[in-house]
Amino acid sequence: MKYYLIAGEASGDLHASNLMRELKRLDGEAEFRFYGGGKMTAEGGTLVKHYRELAYMGFIPVLAHLPQILRNMRLCKADIEGWKPDVVILVDYPGFNLNIAKFVHERGICKVYYYISPKIWAWKEYRIKNIRQDVDELFSILPFEEAWFAKRNYPVRYVGNPTASEVRRFREKAAIGNDDFLRHNLLSPHVPIIALLCGSRRQEIKDNLPMMLEATAPFANDYQIVVAGAPSIEHDYYARFTKGHRVKVLPAGWTYQLLYNAQAALVTSGTATLETAMLRVPQVVCYATPVGKCISILRSIVLKVKYISLVNLIADKEVVQELVADRMTVGNIRQCLSDILQKNKVRKKMLDEYEMIDRLLGKEDASERAAREMFTLLKKQDAALND
Repeated sequence: MKYYLIAGEASGDLHASNLMRELKRLDGEAEFRFYGGGKMTAEGGTLVKHYRELAYMGFIPVLAHLPQILRNMRLCKADIEGWKPDVVILVDYPGFNLNIAKFVHERGICKVYYYISPKIWAWKEYRIKNIRQDVDELFSILPFEEAWFAKRNYPVRYVGNPTASEVRRFREKAAIGNDDFLRHNLLSPHVPIIALLCGSRRQEIKDNLPMMLEATAPFANDYQIVVAGAPSIEHDYYARFTKGHRVKVLPAGWTYQLLYNAQAALVTSGTATLETAMLRVPQVVCYATPVGKCISILRSIVLKVKYISLVNLIADKEVVQELVADRMTVGNIRQCLSDILQKNKVRKKMLDEYEMIDRLLGKEDASERAAREMFTLLKKQDAALND
């Protein structure tokens, strides 16, 4: 069968590549075309556009790159129509992907599957109308989404969480090569590490890293302060913020190994908060924004959820401290970090809650189950057409 996948950022590239690997195991005739990245390319098929040309966040960056975004969208539509896949599989990235879903549905080109639901339960709930109309099947990776969508008369398929699956695979063999990781990155095995995960986009890094560095500066005598580098962000970009600080920036691709060795972490909200929890690292969620006070007021009006981190959303309670907008100050970061660095009740309680979150996510491999359900549905569709 012919599969057209669209992933608009690094995490989507990872999850889509794992899905492709599982689809190949099931379908010996699988063909792929995609908008994605290096991990998807490694699985085979044709890369039409790299996600670097898609991943713009925020009103101003999107507006500035709008002509390029629209060109990429037109190219994607024409490419799908010309290739005539059996299914288009959309991976998160709703602003772009829901537009593609509408086009594919209206033209009747093929089925539309959505893997990793847009987070419309947080904001832009009106998008449920587009999903009902244009998406044939939605494969959810968060357990609470089943009930949320069911209340809105749109059944979804919870397939497990791919981040949880990936971290569990890593943990099974994490000790192997750990000494090599430390030596390669000139890290001491005898000095504890504070990990800084400051986002995967330039704007996030610019907003969050300076305060993270200032907050951790007093800990630099007793801890190694280490930044997890993000894909597609060059080292020189970090250097403009790290100058004058005792800090090391790792190349992209070492995040799990860094967290495996960390005593605690400061984490910009996103998938990284769940990765940190699954690797059992106490964390403080840090998300700075310009004009923080205004953003805090808007957040209470626009957002439909109590929390911004996946950890707290899955648990449906505050497991980790969230320092967002005007709450993110150097003093608050420093205090919350101090609370979790030592072996105390705060740290133990957080680690106990992580175990509960692990159980809630279930043990099934998300990529494997999603691929199996997709392939089964497509075979039924094919059989019905041939009857």
